[in-house]
Amino acid sequence: MSRERVLEVLRRLRAGQKEFVPGPALPVVDQLVATVLSQATSDVNSGRAFARLKERFPVWEQVADAPVEEVADAIRCGGIAQRKARRIQEILTAVEEREGAIDLGRLDGLDDEAAEAYLTSLPGVGPKTAACVLVFSMGRAAFPVDTHVHRVTTRLGWVPPGTSAERAHRLLAPLVPPPVRHELHVRLIWHGRTTCRARRPRCEECVLLDVCAYGRLSRRSEPR
Repeated sequence: MSRERVLEVLRRLRAGQKEFVPGPALPVVDQLVATVLSQATSDVNSGRAFARLKERFPVWEQVADAPVEEVADAIRCGGIAQRKARRIQEILTAVEEREGAIDLGRLDGLDDEAAEAYLTSLPGVGPKTAACVLVFSMGRAAFPVDTHVHRVTTRLGWVPPGTSAERAHRLLAPLVPPPVRHELHVRLIWHGRTTCRARRPRCEECVLLDVCAYGRLSRRSEPR
């Protein structure tokens, strides 16, 4: 895999998608919690869960100190509420114990590697969650590998079949030039939702068909 192939994929996705405009950056703790809430649900549902959590508990210390059942009730619309509530409280408590307050402003003074190491040392925070915080909240050159990015890059042949998401994160980040990591992450998600779907991918409409290992295999297997 070469960076030239990565940039060619980005060029084709740009040609067929809307303009890329980064969203507003959340504070680090907010983004960390929002990313936990985004797991195994839609953007709409996770956004609602985050809004309801903030409405019910205006400051993070209240979330950390509340009964877990109340936190779970606030985020119910985001799915697997009990598990996410416990995880959020564990993260917030760990931050408060380390920093003396639920504040991660100190990450601004760390380089990317040190900031990622700090984030992944928190309870249940893996490379994907850490990368989301780094890129979306801090403007760092990280490359999150979510479900869609994992699926599309595996089909493209950028990572071997069966590669875990965590391993894919380590393999892909060095291949993607830092200036385009945020944009490519978003565009691969769009592509995964609209074309390279988990079930019945629309290969016949895909602008990446001729550079896709999965697409070439599918085309060869079609009846003649």
